[in-house]
Amino acid sequence: MTEFDPDTLSFTPFDAAPARLIIRPQAVVENWQRMQKLSGKARAAAVVKADAYGLGAEEIVPALYDAGCRDFFVAVPDEGMLAREVAPDARIFVLSGVWPGTEAQFFDYDLVPVLASEDQVAFWTNAVSQSGEHPCALMVDTGMNRLGLSVDEAIALANDPTRPASFSPVLLLSHLACGDEPEHPLTRQQLESFQKVAAVYEGIESSLSNSAGITLGADYHFDLTRPGISLYGGSTGNPDFKPGASVVTAEARIVQLRDIKAGEGVSYGATFRPTRDTRLAVVAAGYADGFHRSLSGSGVPLRQAVQQGAMGFVNGHRVPLAGRITMDLTIFDVTDVPDGDIRVGDYIELIGENILLDDVAKAAGTIGYELLTGLGNRYQRIYV
Repeated sequence: MTEFDPDTLSFTPFDAAPARLIIRPQAVVENWQRMQKLSGKARAAAVVKADAYGLGAEEIVPALYDAGCRDFFVAVPDEGMLAREVAPDARIFVLSGVWPGTEAQFFDYDLVPVLASEDQVAFWTNAVSQSGEHPCALMVDTGMNRLGLSVDEAIALANDPTRPASFSPVLLLSHLACGDEPEHPLTRQQLESFQKVAAVYEGIESSLSNSAGITLGADYHFDLTRPGISLYGGSTGNPDFKPGASVVTAEARIVQLRDIKAGEGVSYGATFRPTRDTRLAVVAAGYADGFHRSLSGSGVPLRQAVQQGAMGFVNGHRVPLAGRITMDLTIFDVTDVPDGDIRVGDYIELIGENILLDDVAKAAGTIGYELLTGLGNRYQRIYV
Protein backbone atom coordinates (compact mmCIF):
# COMPACT_ATOMS: atom_id res chain seq x y z
CA MET A 1 0.00 0.00 0.00
CA THR A 2 1.46 3.37 -1.00
CA GLU A 3 -1.49 5.72 -0.45
CA PHE A 4 -2.65 7.38 2.76
CA ASP A 5 -5.68 5.79 4.42
CA PRO A 6 -7.74 8.65 5.92
CA ASP A 7 -9.51 6.27 8.31
CA THR A 8 -6.22 5.54 10.08
CA LEU A 9 -4.99 9.10 10.50
CA SER A 10 -4.98 10.92 13.82
CA PHE A 11 -4.35 14.61 13.94
CA THR A 12 -3.01 15.09 17.46
CA PRO A 13 0.37 16.88 17.24
CA PHE A 14 2.27 13.77 18.30
CA ASP A 15 0.45 11.35 15.99
CA ALA A 16 0.74 13.72 13.04
CA ALA A 17 4.40 14.65 13.57
CA PRO A 18 6.91 13.98 10.79
CA ALA A 19 9.51 13.09 13.44
CA ARG A 20 8.96 12.45 17.11
CA LEU A 21 10.65 11.49 20.37
CA ILE A 22 9.19 9.23 23.02
CA ILE A 23 11.02 9.98 26.29
CA ARG A 24 10.69 7.89 29.45
CA PRO A 25 11.64 9.80 32.62
CA GLN A 26 10.96 6.70 34.71
CA ALA A 27 13.68 4.87 32.76
CA VAL A 28 16.08 7.65 33.77
CA VAL A 29 15.03 7.09 37.38
CA GLU A 30 15.60 3.33 37.06
CA ASN A 31 19.06 3.95 35.63
CA TRP A 32 19.88 6.41 38.43
CA GLN A 33 18.76 3.89 41.04
CA ARG A 34 21.03 1.32 39.43
CA MET A 35 24.00 3.72 39.60
CA GLN A 36 23.10 4.59 43.20
CA LYS A 37 23.31 0.91 44.09
CA LEU A 38 26.63 0.52 42.24
CA SER A 39 27.98 3.56 44.11
CA GLY A 40 28.00 1.57 47.34
CA LYS A 41 28.31 3.83 50.37
CA ALA A 42 28.53 6.96 48.21
CA ARG A 43 25.51 8.98 47.12
CA ALA A 44 24.77 9.23 43.43
CA ALA A 45 24.17 12.68 42.01
CA ALA A 46 22.68 13.26 38.54
CA VAL A 47 24.36 15.15 35.71
CA VAL A 48 21.56 17.03 33.92
CA LYS A 49 23.56 19.55 31.89
CA ALA A 50 22.72 20.32 28.25
CA ASP A 51 18.99 20.11 28.99
CA ALA A 52 19.40 16.65 30.56
CA TYR A 53 21.50 15.48 27.61
CA GLY A 54 18.97 16.87 25.16
CA LEU A 55 15.95 15.09 26.64
CA GLY A 56 14.37 17.89 28.66
CA ALA A 57 15.52 18.94 32.13
CA GLU A 58 12.07 20.25 33.04
CA GLU A 59 10.78 16.67 32.93
CA ILE A 60 13.89 14.70 33.90
CA VAL A 61 14.99 16.69 36.97
CA PRO A 62 11.67 16.48 38.87
CA ALA A 63 11.44 12.74 38.15
CA LEU A 64 14.89 12.25 39.68
CA TYR A 65 14.11 14.61 42.55
CA ASP A 66 10.91 12.70 43.38
CA ALA A 67 12.98 9.49 43.37
CA GLY A 68 15.29 10.91 46.03
CA CYS A 69 18.16 12.49 44.10
CA ARG A 70 19.36 15.62 45.90
CA ASP A 71 22.58 16.53 44.07
CA PHE A 72 22.52 17.80 40.49
CA PHE A 73 25.26 19.01 38.15
CA VAL A 74 24.70 21.50 35.33
CA ALA A 75 27.11 23.31 33.04
CA VAL A 76 26.01 26.96 33.24
CA PRO A 77 24.01 29.15 35.65
CA ASP A 78 20.92 29.34 33.41
CA GLU A 79 20.64 25.55 33.56
CA GLY A 80 20.96 25.76 37.32
CA MET A 81 18.17 28.31 37.56
CA LEU A 82 15.85 26.01 35.62
CA ALA A 83 16.78 23.04 37.79
CA ARG A 84 16.15 25.06 40.95
CA GLU A 85 12.55 25.70 39.89
CA VAL A 86 11.79 21.96 39.87
CA ALA A 87 14.17 20.79 42.62
CA PRO A 88 13.55 23.22 45.46
CA ASP A 89 15.94 21.98 48.15
CA ALA A 90 18.53 20.10 46.08
CA ARG A 91 22.20 21.07 45.81
CA ILE A 92 22.84 22.29 42.28
CA PHE A 93 26.47 22.55 41.19
CA VAL A 94 27.48 24.70 38.21
CA LEU A 95 30.51 23.17 36.52
CA SER A 96 31.57 26.27 34.58
CA GLY A 97 32.17 28.20 37.81
CA VAL A 98 31.41 31.85 38.38
CA TRP A 99 32.34 34.96 36.43
CA PRO A 100 31.83 38.68 37.07
CA GLY A 101 28.22 39.53 36.40
CA THR A 102 26.85 36.08 37.28
CA GLU A 103 27.16 36.27 41.07
CA ALA A 104 23.51 37.24 41.54
CA GLN A 105 22.34 34.05 39.85
CA PHE A 106 24.29 31.96 42.36
CA PHE A 107 23.06 33.91 45.36
CA ASP A 108 19.43 34.31 44.24
CA TYR A 109 18.96 30.70 43.14
CA ASP A 110 21.23 29.08 45.72
CA LEU A 111 23.57 27.56 43.15
CA VAL A 112 26.99 26.18 44.01
CA PRO A 113 29.82 27.29 41.70
CA VAL A 114 32.57 24.81 40.91
CA LEU A 115 35.72 26.92 41.11
CA ALA A 116 38.42 25.79 38.70
CA SER A 117 41.24 28.32 38.97
CA GLU A 118 43.01 30.55 41.47
CA ASP A 119 41.42 33.55 39.74
CA GLN A 120 37.93 32.13 40.30
CA VAL A 121 38.76 31.35 43.91
CA ALA A 122 39.92 34.95 44.47
CA PHE A 123 36.85 36.41 42.74
CA TRP A 124 34.42 34.21 44.65
CA THR A 125 36.12 34.86 47.98
CA ASN A 126 35.73 38.58 47.42
CA ALA A 127 32.10 38.21 46.33
CA VAL A 128 31.03 36.25 49.42
CA SER A 129 32.97 38.57 51.73
CA GLN A 130 30.58 41.31 50.59
CA SER A 131 27.37 39.28 50.33
CA GLY A 132 27.71 36.72 53.10
CA GLU A 133 28.76 33.08 53.20
CA HIS A 134 27.73 30.86 50.33
CA PRO A 135 28.93 27.35 49.49
CA CYS A 136 31.26 26.54 46.62
CA ALA A 137 33.02 23.49 45.22
CA LEU A 138 36.63 23.13 44.14
CA MET A 139 37.73 21.40 40.94
CA VAL A 140 41.21 19.82 40.94
CA ASP A 141 42.94 18.73 37.76
CA THR A 142 44.51 15.34 38.46
CA GLY A 143 45.64 14.57 34.93
CA MET A 144 42.98 15.44 32.37
CA ASN A 145 44.46 18.89 31.71
CA ARG A 146 41.07 20.48 31.20
CA LEU A 147 39.71 22.44 34.18
CA GLY A 148 40.88 22.74 37.76
CA LEU A 149 43.59 23.82 40.13
CA SER A 150 46.71 21.73 39.93
CA VAL A 151 47.31 19.25 42.73
CA ASP A 152 50.03 21.48 44.16
CA GLU A 153 47.82 24.59 43.97
CA ALA A 154 44.94 22.79 45.71
CA ILE A 155 47.17 21.51 48.51
CA ALA A 156 48.75 24.93 48.97
CA LEU A 157 45.30 26.52 49.19
CA ALA A 158 44.22 24.03 51.84
CA ASN A 159 47.33 24.76 53.92
CA ASP A 160 47.30 28.55 53.42
CA PRO A 161 46.93 30.13 56.90
CA THR A 162 45.69 33.36 55.31
CA ARG A 163 42.81 31.64 53.51
CA PRO A 164 39.71 33.62 54.47
CA ALA A 165 36.89 31.93 56.34
CA SER A 166 34.50 33.06 53.59
CA PHE A 167 36.09 30.44 51.32
CA SER A 168 34.09 27.40 52.40
CA PRO A 169 34.01 24.59 49.84
CA VAL A 170 31.47 21.84 50.43
CA LEU A 171 32.79 19.53 47.73
CA LEU A 172 36.17 18.66 46.24
CA LEU A 173 36.03 17.08 42.80
CA SER A 174 38.09 15.93 39.86
CA HIS A 175 37.29 14.19 36.58
CA LEU A 176 38.63 10.97 35.10
CA ALA A 177 40.10 11.25 31.63
CA CYS A 178 40.15 7.50 30.86
CA GLY A 179 37.52 6.03 33.14
CA ASP A 180 36.06 4.17 30.17
CA GLU A 181 39.38 2.32 29.75
CA PRO A 182 39.68 0.35 33.01
CA GLU A 183 43.30 -0.70 32.41
CA HIS A 184 44.61 2.73 31.41
CA PRO A 185 47.50 3.71 33.74
CA LEU A 186 46.33 7.33 33.96
CA THR A 187 43.17 6.23 35.77
CA ARG A 188 45.09 4.87 38.75
CA GLN A 189 47.42 7.87 38.71
CA GLN A 190 44.45 10.22 38.92
CA LEU A 191 43.00 8.26 41.81
CA GLU A 192 46.23 8.50 43.79
CA SER A 193 46.57 12.22 43.08
CA PHE A 194 43.00 12.86 44.16
CA GLN A 195 43.45 10.85 47.35
CA LYS A 196 46.43 13.05 48.17
CA VAL A 197 44.38 16.23 47.77
CA ALA A 198 41.32 14.86 49.57
CA ALA A 199 43.48 14.05 52.58
CA VAL A 200 44.28 17.72 53.18
CA TYR A 201 40.62 18.78 52.81
CA GLU A 202 39.48 16.70 55.75
CA GLY A 203 35.79 17.00 56.51
CA ILE A 204 34.86 18.08 52.99
CA GLU A 205 33.04 15.66 50.69
CA SER A 206 34.90 14.37 47.63
CA SER A 207 33.77 13.29 44.18
CA LEU A 208 35.80 11.67 41.41
CA SER A 209 33.67 9.22 39.45
CA ASN A 210 31.52 9.82 36.40
CA SER A 211 29.43 6.96 34.97
CA ALA A 212 32.53 5.06 33.87
CA GLY A 213 34.33 5.67 37.16
CA ILE A 214 31.46 4.17 39.16
CA THR A 215 32.09 0.82 37.44
CA LEU A 216 35.74 0.81 38.57
CA GLY A 217 34.90 -0.09 42.16
CA ALA A 218 34.71 1.34 45.66
CA ASP A 219 38.15 3.02 45.60
CA TYR A 220 36.79 5.51 43.07
CA HIS A 221 33.47 6.28 44.74
CA PHE A 222 34.47 8.62 47.62
CA ASP A 223 31.40 10.47 48.98
CA LEU A 224 29.51 11.44 45.84
CA THR A 225 29.41 9.95 42.34
CA ARG A 226 28.32 11.81 39.21
CA PRO A 227 26.55 9.53 36.71
CA GLY A 228 25.71 11.18 33.40
CA ILE A 229 25.41 9.16 30.20
CA SER A 230 24.45 6.01 32.11
CA LEU A 231 21.25 7.74 33.23
CA TYR A 232 20.16 8.19 29.62
CA GLY A 233 20.72 4.64 28.40
CA GLY A 234 24.25 5.11 27.08
CA SER A 235 27.35 3.02 27.51
CA THR A 236 30.05 3.82 30.04
CA GLY A 237 32.69 2.29 27.77
CA ASN A 238 33.39 -0.49 30.26
CA PRO A 239 32.78 -3.75 28.34
CA ASP A 240 31.65 -5.50 31.53
CA PHE A 241 28.90 -2.94 32.16
CA LYS A 242 25.78 -3.19 30.01
CA PRO A 243 23.75 -0.02 29.33
CA GLY A 244 20.62 0.41 31.39
CA ALA A 245 17.02 0.94 30.35
CA SER A 246 16.35 2.65 27.03
CA VAL A 247 15.22 6.23 27.70
CA VAL A 248 14.39 7.69 24.28
CA THR A 249 12.91 6.49 21.02
CA ALA A 250 13.42 8.63 17.92
CA GLU A 251 11.09 7.91 15.04
CA ALA A 252 10.47 9.40 11.60
CA ARG A 253 7.43 9.00 9.38
CA ILE A 254 7.60 7.29 6.01
CA VAL A 255 6.50 9.99 3.58
CA GLN A 256 6.93 7.94 0.42
CA LEU A 257 7.51 4.37 -0.73
CA ARG A 258 9.09 3.98 -4.13
CA ASP A 259 10.30 1.10 -6.27
CA ILE A 260 13.48 1.36 -8.34
CA LYS A 261 15.31 -0.90 -10.77
CA ALA A 262 18.66 -2.55 -10.09
CA GLY A 263 21.52 -0.18 -10.84
CA GLU A 264 19.61 3.06 -10.34
CA GLY A 265 21.30 5.67 -8.12
CA VAL A 266 19.87 6.78 -4.77
CA SER A 267 20.23 10.18 -3.07
CA TYR A 268 23.02 12.76 -3.53
CA GLY A 269 25.97 11.55 -5.51
CA ALA A 270 24.09 8.40 -6.54
CA THR A 271 26.53 6.54 -4.29
CA PHE A 272 24.09 3.70 -3.60
CA ARG A 273 23.18 1.56 -6.62
CA PRO A 274 21.38 -1.64 -5.65
CA THR A 275 22.13 -4.88 -7.43
CA ARG A 276 18.46 -5.92 -7.36
CA ASP A 277 15.11 -4.25 -7.86
CA THR A 278 14.59 -2.37 -4.61
CA ARG A 279 11.85 -0.76 -2.54
CA LEU A 280 12.80 2.43 -0.74
CA ALA A 281 11.17 4.21 2.19
CA VAL A 282 11.81 7.96 2.38
CA VAL A 283 11.43 9.22 5.96
CA ALA A 284 11.08 12.74 7.34
CA ALA A 285 14.29 13.22 9.32
CA GLY A 286 17.83 14.12 8.40
CA TYR A 287 20.95 15.70 9.72
CA ALA A 288 19.04 18.86 10.71
CA ASP A 289 17.32 16.59 13.23
CA GLY A 290 20.58 15.27 14.62
CA PHE A 291 20.55 12.14 12.48
CA HIS A 292 24.12 12.63 11.34
CA ARG A 293 25.16 12.53 7.70
CA SER A 294 27.97 10.18 8.77
CA LEU A 295 25.29 7.53 9.42
CA SER A 296 24.61 7.33 5.68
CA GLY A 297 24.45 3.97 3.94
CA SER A 298 27.08 5.02 1.41
CA GLY A 299 29.06 7.98 0.11
CA VAL A 300 30.73 9.01 3.38
CA PRO A 301 34.45 8.56 2.69
CA LEU A 302 35.55 9.97 6.05
CA ARG A 303 33.85 7.22 8.03
CA GLN A 304 36.43 4.58 8.84
CA ALA A 305 35.45 3.05 12.18
CA VAL A 306 32.31 1.33 10.88
CA GLN A 307 31.83 0.86 7.16
CA GLN A 308 28.13 0.03 7.26
CA GLY A 309 25.64 2.81 7.88
CA ALA A 310 22.93 2.81 10.52
CA MET A 311 19.83 0.64 10.57
CA GLY A 312 16.18 1.43 11.09
CA PHE A 313 13.36 -0.66 12.56
CA VAL A 314 9.83 -0.81 11.21
CA ASN A 315 7.04 -3.16 12.28
CA GLY A 316 9.38 -5.90 13.45
CA HIS A 317 11.99 -5.58 10.69
CA ARG A 318 15.51 -4.13 10.70
CA VAL A 319 16.19 -2.16 7.52
CA PRO A 320 19.45 -0.63 6.25
CA LEU A 321 20.07 2.96 5.21
CA ALA A 322 20.33 3.55 1.47
CA GLY A 323 22.55 6.36 0.17
CA ARG A 324 23.38 9.64 1.82
CA ILE A 325 21.34 11.22 4.56
CA THR A 326 20.19 14.70 3.57
CA MET A 327 19.16 17.69 5.67
CA ASP A 328 15.51 16.72 6.09
CA LEU A 329 15.16 13.22 4.63
CA THR A 330 16.67 9.76 5.03
CA ILE A 331 16.12 6.73 2.80
CA PHE A 332 15.92 3.10 3.91
CA ASP A 333 16.02 -0.09 1.87
CA VAL A 334 12.78 -1.90 2.80
CA THR A 335 12.83 -4.48 0.04
CA ASP A 336 12.78 -7.38 2.49
CA VAL A 337 9.80 -6.06 4.45
CA PRO A 338 6.59 -7.86 3.36
CA ASP A 339 4.03 -5.62 1.67
CA GLY A 340 1.56 -6.11 4.47
CA ASP A 341 4.05 -4.90 7.09
CA ILE A 342 4.78 -1.43 5.74
CA ARG A 343 2.88 1.53 4.35
CA VAL A 344 3.17 5.25 3.89
CA GLY A 345 2.60 6.99 7.21
CA ASP A 346 4.29 4.31 9.32
CA TYR A 347 7.17 5.33 11.56
CA ILE A 348 10.69 3.93 11.33
CA GLU A 349 12.62 3.78 14.60
CA LEU A 350 15.97 5.59 14.32
CA ILE A 351 17.06 5.19 17.96
CA GLY A 352 15.34 3.18 20.65
CA GLU A 353 14.85 -0.25 22.15
CA ASN A 354 15.42 -2.00 18.82
CA ILE A 355 18.09 0.33 17.42
CA LEU A 356 20.33 1.00 20.41
CA LEU A 357 21.81 4.42 20.99
CA ASP A 358 25.38 3.15 21.16
CA ASP A 359 25.01 1.13 17.96
CA VAL A 360 23.85 4.25 16.14
CA ALA A 361 26.75 6.21 17.64
CA LYS A 362 29.27 3.61 16.45
CA ALA A 363 27.82 3.72 12.95
CA ALA A 364 28.24 7.50 12.98
CA GLY A 365 31.81 7.28 14.28
CA THR A 366 30.87 9.20 17.42
CA ILE A 367 29.47 8.67 20.92
CA GLY A 368 25.97 8.56 22.37
CA TYR A 369 26.48 11.89 24.15
CA GLU A 370 26.76 13.72 20.84
CA LEU A 371 23.70 12.06 19.35
CA LEU A 372 21.50 12.81 22.36
CA THR A 373 22.56 16.42 22.78
CA GLY A 374 22.21 17.01 19.03
CA LEU A 375 18.59 15.96 18.66
CA GLY A 376 16.93 18.82 16.80
CA ASN A 377 13.96 20.89 17.87
CA ARG A 378 11.72 19.66 15.05
CA TYR A 379 10.85 16.46 16.89
CA GLN A 380 7.44 16.39 18.53
CA ARG A 381 8.09 15.15 22.05
CA ILE A 382 5.99 13.07 24.40
CA TYR A 383 6.91 11.99 27.93
CA VAL A 384 5.51 8.63 29.00
